[in-house]
Amino acid sequence: MKHLNPQAIQSYYSKACERLSPRTVYHHHRVLSQSLKYAVRQGYLGRNPAEMVDPPSPRKKVMRTLTPSEVEVLLKTAQDSYYYPIIYTALSTGLRQAELLGLRWRDVDLDMLSISVSQVLYKRRGVYQFKEPKTSHSSRRIAMTPKLAIFLREYRAERELLYIELGKLLTLDDFIFTNIKGKPIDPSVLTHAFARITNRMNMNGVCFHDLRHTFASLMLLRGAKPKVISEALGHSSVAFTMDTYSHIIDGMQEDAMALLDAVLPPARNRVR
Repeated sequence: MKHLNPQAIQSYYSKACERLSPRTVYHHHRVLSQSLKYAVRQGYLGRNPAEMVDPPSPRKKVMRTLTPSEVEVLLKTAQDSYYYPIIYTALSTGLRQAELLGLRWRDVDLDMLSISVSQVLYKRRGVYQFKEPKTSHSSRRIAMTPKLAIFLREYRAERELLYIELGKLLTLDDFIFTNIKGKPIDPSVLTHAFARITNRMNMNGVCFHDLRHTFASLMLLRGAKPKVISEALGHSSVAFTMDTYSHIIDGMQEDAMALLDAVLPPARNRVR
């Protein structure tokens, strides 16, 4: 313990940043700081040396969102892809990939235009894992557009025919998005399939998760309230949503001022 001093910790951070990202080293700092804080409470240490160290600041990742015209090109390029339904649903709802892959037909109410997020699907070491959403905010009920409801209704009819060919019936417990054998979609397969689609569009670097950001940006640009968007995305707070998409909100200031200018009457100078 005597060698665990602020200078030694700071030196470790400097060396770690040579081979690790600042975000990863920052996570190391959080784990170390919490551990040492526990040691202080237990009486093993008189003070927490990690509190006297400046950890590296994680760089904020540049967010990629698609413009309305890019969305149109994406959907046109993907229209013949087997994964078009999940891509269209992602753009229409802002759901995470794991949330989309975990959706069952019982989670969708096509009459009331709503989707319930109650489980997520991951694949770890070749094994599919179905879990509850991480937080209470992630477990949510969101509205869907009438266009999405019409599309999913037609898509379900197609799936029912496919299941009949496979010798079984489509049930409410079946997943909405599956592979051609009716099994859960491998997340890595979806990721690579989406990359091939964007490469055909010469949009290298756009990933599936960017569809979620695109949903949020389009909602903001169309005047949706941040609280509504925050609830749809399953964020813990409106403040987090505002911080995440602050660059979009900043770009909307000119439009907001134009609206204000149209409402306020011209000012009149007082003549003495």
